[in-house]
Amino acid sequence: MGTVNVLKLKAKLTELGMNITELGEKMGYDKATIYRRLKDNGARLSISDANLIIKVLRLTRDEAISIFFTQLVA
Repeated sequence: MGTVNVLKLKAKLTELGMNITELGEKMGYDKATIYRRLKDNGARLSISDANLIIKVLRLTRDEAISIFFTQLVA
């Protein structure tokens, strides 16, 4: 998928009183899977995963952009 701002994602989880493990569970993944997919700034995260995270966390458009599109897109 590219670069995910994992720090912003974790900050949003903290704001919602959740952690990465709980996010994974709500997405239907076990702890190891979600950690593996977010490893290396989300290099293994798919578009489907990102959409599911957006849905589970009820991210606004701006929040989703700041987390999943951290580099300027031309």
